[in-house]
Amino acid sequence: MNMAGSPLPAFSPLPALGRFLMALIFVRAGISKLGTIAATSAQMTNHGIPYADILVWGAVAMELGGGLMLMAGFYARCAALALFLYTLSLALLFHGYWALADAAARRTDAAFFFGHLSMMGGMLFVVAFGAGAYSIDALLGRWTAGSSATSA
Repeated sequence: MNMAGSPLPAFSPLPALGRFLMALIFVRAGISKLGTIAATSAQMTNHGIPYADILVWGAVAMELGGGLMLMAGFYARCAALALFLYTLSLALLFHGYWALADAAARRTDAAFFFGHLSMMGGMLFVVAFGAGAYSIDALLGRWTAGSSATSA
């Protein structure tokens, strides 16, 4: 609903802006990882992730590929679901604040953990409602005004 209490028009650009803003953090992280593959792999190894030297490329692909797909609204529901699951795993593996003894580190990781949860909430909106009118999905007929999670 807009401020006057009436629903937003079906062809509002707001979902496109929301997708772009949610995806921006992933695209930036993927680009950053390309320049720091060894350091990222070492960090993954330090958190107990096996085969980090291989899986780091999966992280880059997820962040860049999934982020760009979400920005463009191309298979947006699938991209958002994949990014939701990826972000959930990051929150649990890298930001387990509940296991930290140091209070300052606990506060920092708690902030990251809950930031991840908020991003996950945004991803669920895309999963539920689709990419919106300004998307490749809409151009290909995979989104229509009023579409829900039960439609393609």
